[in-house]
Amino acid sequence: MFAAITMKGLTKRYRGTAVLADLSLEVPAGAIVGFLGPNGAGKTTTLKILAGLTRASAGTASVNGIPVSAAGAHRAQVGYLAQEPRFYGWMSGRETLRYVASFYHTQRATRVEEWLELVGLSDAADRPTGTYSGGMRQRLGIAQALAGDPSVLLLDEPAAALDPLGRHDVLEIMQRLRGDKTIFYSTHILDDVQRVSDHVAIVDHGRLVTSAATHELMRASTKGTLRVSLLDADETTATALAAVPGVSVVSPPERRENEWSFDLTVLDGEVAAVQRAVTRLAGDAGLAVTGNRQLTLDLEDIFLRIVEKERAA
Repeated sequence: MFAAITMKGLTKRYRGTAVLADLSLEVPAGAIVGFLGPNGAGKTTTLKILAGLTRASAGTASVNGIPVSAAGAHRAQVGYLAQEPRFYGWMSGRETLRYVASFYHTQRATRVEEWLELVGLSDAADRPTGTYSGGMRQRLGIAQALAGDPSVLLLDEPAAALDPLGRHDVLEIMQRLRGDKTIFYSTHILDDVQRVSDHVAIVDHGRLVTSAATHELMRASTKGTLRVSLLDADETTATALAAVPGVSVVSPPERRENEWSFDLTVLDGEVAAVQRAVTRLAGDAGLAVTGNRQLTLDLEDIFLRIVEKERAA
């Protein structure tokens, strides 16, 4: 698949501190890609470099094959939404979009009504933006980012600080743009990423931890994992579980009063057999089984596991 965004060895230092460190990543054209990481991981810096708002200390990046450089030729390919967009409060939504469109080809001003309808602001188009709610400002920000008719949208926390209705509206706009635009957006709301993103890229301390199609990441992270919960187990139970044929790894137990829970990594095709063996083992040891099921993780669980594993390495 053609890469709309390519980053190779992207590095950014501020006063000797590396905010980005050798980041290499490709963003597929037409995809919605969630860019994840803890606060301070380098997400906003990456987006600003791609938008041409700051320069990398080292490495290269390109948008649709056009190098990201001081000359800024790539900027015609990019629409950018800052985390907290600001507008002239006395301007209406319609006036704001006409003003932004005036910086581009004059014919683009004729599309203002189209953008207002896309982001659901037609009814509020003549209200001063100073009266807009947070969700309305975010939607207007997306419309503004579309004003240059870019092929790539860079959105920095587009649903941050919004109530559930505002988040829903922003995600709905992103879904409408799927395939027509490449959307590369940072967020800390993992549930939103799971709902709308085709791909996920995770960074921590400025370094890429993983990048994969969302469904592949979730399948790979949950495939062949059993959560076994037993009453009155002890430290020797983990050793016994590890000896069950088909079990490759047993996690350290989690304890809640007298219930012990273990995550078992199981070889392909052995899940059902391991479940039966665990039930027999518990019966022979006189332990009550309160759980013996294949584990299903959401993206937040997977994200935390990946980041914790990376930091422990």
